[in-house]
Amino acid sequence: MSPADVLGRVLLVTGKEEYLAERAVARVRGVVRAHDAEAELADTDASTLSLATLGELAAPSLFSTVRCVVVRGLQDLPEESAAGLLAYAAEPAKDVALVLVHGGGQKGTGLLAKLRKVAAVTEEKTGEVKASELSAFVAGEVRAHGATIDREGAQALVQAVGHDLRGLAAAASQLASDFGRARITEEVVGRYFGGRAEAKSFAVADAAFAGRRQAALEELRWALDNGTAPVLVTSAFAGSVRGLARYKGAPRGMREADLAREIGVPPWKVRQVRDQSRSWPDEALAAAIRAVARADADVKGAASDAAYTLERLVLTVAALRDAR
Repeated sequence: MSPADVLGRVLLVTGKEEYLAERAVARVRGVVRAHDAEAELADTDASTLSLATLGELAAPSLFSTVRCVVVRGLQDLPEESAAGLLAYAAEPAKDVALVLVHGGGQKGTGLLAKLRKVAAVTEEKTGEVKASELSAFVAGEVRAHGATIDREGAQALVQAVGHDLRGLAAAASQLASDFGRARITEEVVGRYFGGRAEAKSFAVADAAFAGRRQAALEELRWALDNGTAPVLVTSAFAGSVRGLARYKGAPRGMREADLAREIGVPPWKVRQVRDQSRSWPDEALAAAIRAVARADADVKGAASDAAYTLERLVLTVAALRDAR
């Protein structure tokens, strides 16, 4: 991206993924500041925007004629301001980079349709990253920092850090910084992030749903002793039972990638869910769903001893699997 791509133009950032939208905004600001270190940066909410306000934001200052103006929440722009914004977009100030951020959804789509037809408007879509796409996101982040990560390493990082894009991007940056051009493997990720609370919660759930009672109890005690919140454990159990239920209800004969999207898991985890499902008849799965729901309510306040509640959940789920 060069100054010619943003100055005298309008960047329309659309989509629900807040982190990616914020990164698009930061990229434009970086280009503007690199072009002119004295450039003015302005940030406002669309709900308060009028043509007069936009004119003030885009007006040159005593220090620089170059400006970057960010308007957030475009979906909340007052109806009476839409015509003025469209008029500005048709003839934007040559030294101003205007960034319009729309948070997704149906509100304000009429204005979006009109803006997309304006020659000076460029759109950057920041759609939601699905669970099945997170490993690819991690790999892309690592590559952007000049390093590489293998498939298993990317999958392990997702499982360790969770689904938050900001956290995944930060973790990828840290690994790339520490390892440079060396290939990042699952072993490396485990050494750096294996102790994360989210990862230990999934380890408890995986062991319980596999019927490995003792291993699940050991993982649970380790997790709780190291400060893992009980709600993270019930959340991991809920994710496992939901994945099993969706897999059993999915149409037969689907390709693995399509099946991953259907049940909401990364492609590499489809095989694990498939293997587990063979030991979980519908009646046992229904009982597990009830047990997880009860435990989740208990750790959120319905019971006084969260550790006992979680141990009971582990034993219940493991027993249901054993009773197949």
